[in-house]
Amino acid sequence: MIGRVTGWRRGWQERSKLQRIDLYTRLTLCSLPWIFLVSWGLLPLGATLDHGPVAVALGVTFFAVNAAQCVLSNRNLAPAFAHYRGAQSFPPRRLRLPAVLLALLTGLLVALAAVGGVEEEGLVLLVLDLPLAFTIPYALLVPAHKFLLHCAVFATVAVALLAAVGVPGGQLFGAALSMLVVTLLVITSARPSAWSLTVMWQAEEARDMQARLAVAEERLRFGRDMHDVLGRNLAVIALKSELAVELAQRGNAAAVDQMVEVQRIARASQQEVRDVVRGYREADLPTELLGAKGVLEAAGIACTVEGADGPVGTGAPPAVQAALGWVVREAATNVLRHGDPRQCVIRLSTAAGAVVLEVENDGAGDMAGPGEGGGSGLAGLRERLAALGGSLEAGAVGGGLFRVTATVPLTAPRGRPRPLPSSPSPEER
Repeated sequence: MIGRVTGWRRGWQERSKLQRIDLYTRLTLCSLPWIFLVSWGLLPLGATLDHGPVAVALGVTFFAVNAAQCVLSNRNLAPAFAHYRGAQSFPPRRLRLPAVLLALLTGLLVALAAVGGVEEEGLVLLVLDLPLAFTIPYALLVPAHKFLLHCAVFATVAVALLAAVGVPGGQLFGAALSMLVVTLLVITSARPSAWSLTVMWQAEEARDMQARLAVAEERLRFGRDMHDVLGRNLAVIALKSELAVELAQRGNAAAVDQMVEVQRIARASQQEVRDVVRGYREADLPTELLGAKGVLEAAGIACTVEGADGPVGTGAPPAVQAALGWVVREAATNVLRHGDPRQCVIRLSTAAGAVVLEVENDGAGDMAGPGEGGGSGLAGLRERLAALGGSLEAGAVGGGLFRVTATVPLTAPRGRPRPLPSSPSPEER
């Protein structure tokens, strides 16, 4: 039992905030019919014990059918949500059995009233519970005005049947009022909840799409850079190679000069390609700060950069700035991959002859696993900073915040310098 509870708790913590809200809303709507069933749907039936076996049989049957209606309501709620969001159509056949049970419940209630099996207040409570389980998913399947019209028709029929078996006018007014209350309760709880979840899921999908577009735009930029670097040079190499072949076939010594030129252009192209790739494999601090801010904001996370001009203006060595650039890149990647924050703050400052970089976000609950576990990405950063005499700390700091703190001295450590580890690949992060 303890293991099952622990599993439920772990599953809850692994969900994003939106997934938690979604689950909470669905569980609330699923539990609502059962709460009514064991309260207002059960207590009035106790009076049937004093009115003979017929009343008891009708009361037990009413409760059993009502419980079956609650089960069907819970099963139909998920496809009703999907229908409301436009994800998939709700099969009309799923409403046939609930509609039959609703008609049966109405007949049982009228029979109970006919044999005097419920008290005056009890009848009003049973009417309040009568359509609840059926109407919760049904409110998501039809427009609001159509739902209100159908509820009005049902209420009119139910009150008319109660009047036909001799229910007094005061109880009929209470029954009509109960129908109005349950109709307003359902339409003000089910539809707004579904609408809110739909809007939040659409916003989540839009944020994910923005992040994908940002990545696609970066790939296009890399492609344009490679085309600009290699396009002209490869065309020149092709032309000069053809010319060299023709000259060689004629026995012209100028073919050697053309091949030497091809060799020079090829080597220059190799260097230009290295320069382009270096811009992606070497982290430049100002560029990484701008890139992290742009990518996080594209993903719907408010990002603030504080003190960006401070450490750079103090004359920090290029190696220090490059190491901090890798920290910014890795921290931003972890925020996107592991966290579900709304805000992220990047701070740069100097203290005691060292540059201090802090990347803080409000997704501590979701990032505790990858952060504290010290994934290979953070381990690689620690090695990179250690080569410069620096350190890296990552973990929750209270208040729902998760912080990555990197400290690097402005001066290189004494002794033989250690080589910097190669840049981590995307699989290592």
